[in-house]
Amino acid sequence: MPIAVKKEEDAFRRSSNSLSFKKLVPKVLRSTSMKNLFKSKKPRTPLEVVAATTELLLYIDSAADDSSQKRNDKLEQLDVCIRELKSILYGIDESEPAPEACAQLAQEFFKNDTMRLLIICLPKLNFEARKDATRVVANLQRQCGVSKSLASEYLEANLDLMDLLVTGYDDPLNALHFGGMLKECIRHQVVAGYVLKSEHMKKFFDYIQLPNFDVASDAAATFKELMTRHKSTVAKFLTENYNWFFTDFNSKLLQSANYMTRRHAVKLLGDILLDRSNSGIMVRYVSSMDNMRVLMNLLRESHKTIQIDAFHVFKLFVANENKPNDIINILCANRSKLLRFFDGFNVDKEDEMFEADKAQIMKEIAELVPTTPMNCSGELFKPMIV
Repeated sequence: MPIAVKKEEDAFRRSSNSLSFKKLVPKVLRSTSMKNLFKSKKPRTPLEVVAATTELLLYIDSAADDSSQKRNDKLEQLDVCIRELKSILYGIDESEPAPEACAQLAQEFFKNDTMRLLIICLPKLNFEARKDATRVVANLQRQCGVSKSLASEYLEANLDLMDLLVTGYDDPLNALHFGGMLKECIRHQVVAGYVLKSEHMKKFFDYIQLPNFDVASDAAATFKELMTRHKSTVAKFLTENYNWFFTDFNSKLLQSANYMTRRHAVKLLGDILLDRSNSGIMVRYVSSMDNMRVLMNLLRESHKTIQIDAFHVFKLFVANENKPNDIINILCANRSKLLRFFDGFNVDKEDEMFEADKAQIMKEIAELVPTTPMNCSGELFKPMIV
């Protein structure tokens, strides 16, 4: 083909393509999808986000647990909704959350029973959505004013949700999410009282010793929150459940084979006994020779942290002005070993309060007079590592 003819054909082809493109552009721009592409999407209101979240959760709760495309699409939409809930409550980037929007969200969230649906459906959500859901529930328990009252009233009317959250520790994949929600719900005294009175309390002694370190630590943190936050509620619980509680506390926690369990337990025991609200419980605990035997064994630990925390509990036995005779006699039988131990027992950093307490304890032990003659069979205190 002659070169001139070929050039003319190429020019005609380019001209035709150009004309086709010019005709096509207006049609595309007139289409709805392209119009939406250049429009900024209007943010949904808190009420709209909660409504959409609730609707999707209802679908996920009722749908078969399969991997159908529709279900996956709904889960992705739910991811977006829960992320929006979190953004409203926590703010985005540097912007602070709007109090009015948070209040609207809280009111709608509890009115629609969205919290129940979120807890029930939690294991079915995608991983990031589970994390966001935990933060949403947590935040709603920390709201102030009217929102706080709404949360408390809702939980009081739906205390059975705590059964789901506590037993969530049985699910290794979601235990931290359920535990995170539970710790925040315990901020409400009515919730803490319900959990303390329930049969679930006994489960914590097992949860704290689970082989999964993260889950066990989270359960220990929740247990501590239960036993320290609401003073009057805890004092009432301990008074009514003293025998089984401290029997399990001593045998399962203080005498556990796990170092971290013993460490957390002896520290918590000190926090409980030294709280003024529990003064009656403290006197009862330090009047037991069996309890003192457990603490004396903890003083023999090779771990200094446990030794120091055990000392702060042991000193209560010695300082008790109404020591039972068996405790006096055991202390007298072990006097020389105890004094020798405390003489070399020091903390890593200078601590005047610790030194003063130690000096007082040594003075008390040195001046004790046995109520009955004691032989070597009364010795409990074996040589220790200091």
